Amino acid sequence: QPPLVNVGCGEDLSIRELAELVREVVGFTGKLVFDASKPDGTMRKLLDVGKLNALGWKAHTRLNDGIVQAYADYLEYTKGGV
Repeated sequence: QPPLVNVGCGEDLSIRELAELVREVVGFTGKLVFDASKPDGTMRKLLDVGKLNALGWKAHTRLNDGIVQAYADYLEYTKGGV
């Protein structure tokens, strides 16, 4: 079985930063609520992309741009009611 490889941009950011980025991209105007009573949850998200880099692959799309593109694709896909 082939080894697992993380696909990511190698940028470290907090879950809050990621949520705020998505909120900005999709135009969500509501309040983001984080459950501070669960301090053992994942506070940050960083994928180890070392294996990808070793294979010669490097991300060419910044995280923000990727989220913008993914949301645009979602809107295009769902406009037909899918």
